[in-house]
Amino acid sequence: MMAFYEKRIGRLQKLLKQLDLQGMIITNGSNMRYLTGFTGGTGDGVLVVSLADAAFITDARYENEYLNTLPEGVSLSITRAYYQVAVEKVVSFGVKKLGFEAELPFSTYQLLDDLLPADISFDAVPGAVEALREIKDEAEAEALKKAAEASTKAFNDLLKEIKVGMTEREVANRLDALQKQYGADKPSFDTIVASGARSAMAHGTATDKKLEKGDLVTIDFGYFVDGYTSDVTRTIAMGEIDPELKKIYEIVKQANEDAIDVVKPGLSTEEVDRVARDYIDGEGYGAYYNHATGHGAGLDIHEGPVLSSRSSDEVQEGNLLTIEPGIYLADKGGVRIEDDILVTANGHENLTAGITKDLVVIDR
Repeated sequence: MMAFYEKRIGRLQKLLKQLDLQGMIITNGSNMRYLTGFTGGTGDGVLVVSLADAAFITDARYENEYLNTLPEGVSLSITRAYYQVAVEKVVSFGVKKLGFEAELPFSTYQLLDDLLPADISFDAVPGAVEALREIKDEAEAEALKKAAEASTKAFNDLLKEIKVGMTEREVANRLDALQKQYGADKPSFDTIVASGARSAMAHGTATDKKLEKGDLVTIDFGYFVDGYTSDVTRTIAMGEIDPELKKIYEIVKQANEDAIDVVKPGLSTEEVDRVARDYIDGEGYGAYYNHATGHGAGLDIHEGPVLSSRSSDEVQEGNLLTIEPGIYLADKGGVRIEDDILVTANGHENLTAGITKDLVVIDR
């Protein structure tokens, strides 16, 4: 695994050179984990990367864990004075053009700006590490497959248990428990269970509403395994449902499958979005599809690239894309179907294909 971190730092150093920078200060927890394996969060350390060196600064809570486990060439400093030592490293590395993450808190920016010598420029570099994270390496792909497998098994188990009379909250809690049985650490967002008319709420959090006969139930969930998350949505029926709800289910299913079918390296993400959107629009429901077709996922639930009508991104080998078209009819119900798609050299692999997309009807 260490070799992957070394390669990632190498990719960042190459990018810094292209950006005419000599170094970068990194404080975002997911970015530090990506580059070093550090599992503490934002605020628990600082990583300094120059064109030839790297140093990680954290405190005694993490000393034993990371004393001998950081990537080759990354030194470890144990201190509570994170930023003072980080600046010392910047100076010792000979960095004169220094970058920082654009979301760095202003108070931290002020502190670093005060500590840095006047001859060192200090500039925001929006999305530098995040751009590298969009392309998953072999180790990341393996973790994403594990996360998808855990979600597949847990959801398929849930389908055997879910029944009329359960509350949305009970369904969410049961799915959370099943995920952990299959190796998940924690959810990457609050599990969405929205039933009946509430299924038209794209992000309806679970409530104490009971599932009723005739309800559509949208269940959207994501769980971390080995630091990487799944992101899956399925919509099921509690017995016989309204004919129009059946109709929009089949439309969303086809839009999902059509968009997945075109995914390959070199395609614009706007085109993937258009395939799903044009189909739904052609069926007369374009006005009821009110979000992007998907996004990247990995160490965070939302990463690049974005699959939307306004995106200028390009599909690349190694992307993990969610494909999640939906139709939402206010006061009646909604449908969303979402899969995790790993982009391969010649096309793609659907990591969540083990969960059926045929309409599941629960008659109990």
